[in-house]
Amino acid sequence: MVIINLVIYSNQKTNKCERIKEFYILFKKSIPYTISEATKKMEGYCTYQERCHKDVVIKLKEMRMIPEAIDQIITHLIQENYLNEERFAKSFARGKFRIKKWGRNRIINELKFRAISKYNIKTALAEIKESDYLETLDRLAENRLNNIKEANVQKRKRKLADYLLYRGWESHLVYGKIKELIK
Repeated sequence: MVIINLVIYSNQKTNKCERIKEFYILFKKSIPYTISEATKKMEGYCTYQERCHKDVVIKLKEMRMIPEAIDQIITHLIQENYLNEERFAKSFARGKFRIKKWGRNRIINELKFRAISKYNIKTALAEIKESDYLETLDRLAENRLNNIKEANVQKRKRKLADYLLYRGWESHLVYGKIKELIK
């Protein structure tokens, strides 16, 4: 496969340096990893930032590892505490709430997408204090309302509601906040 791709590139009018780069990239992707090499690579991957099991499995599949090797590497990462779903879920929930100002619904959906257990999701959401949660909703709603340049009251309400609901805030909190801010 690599040779065929090299021939295709050599028939095109490209310079030699570009063909060598393409060949190297194709060749590099096809080099198989040993279990120890892949384990070291995944240790670094997990050390850089918290990862969930799904992220690591996807990365290992991209490295063309066989399922038995993937299981062995995942087991090693869990035993050596490089991979911990509860720690990942807590860190994810804290970060998305504090930095991106996401509500609980969006955080829950993203954690479910990453195949995190219900227990870990509940534990992660417990990291967010209710007082901080409501304060953030207040600030976010007020800031957004000040930026909406719409004269029609119904359109302003709709835009604010869409914005907050998209960020994952609960509908009863959103509509309560709209009633409070826009009279």
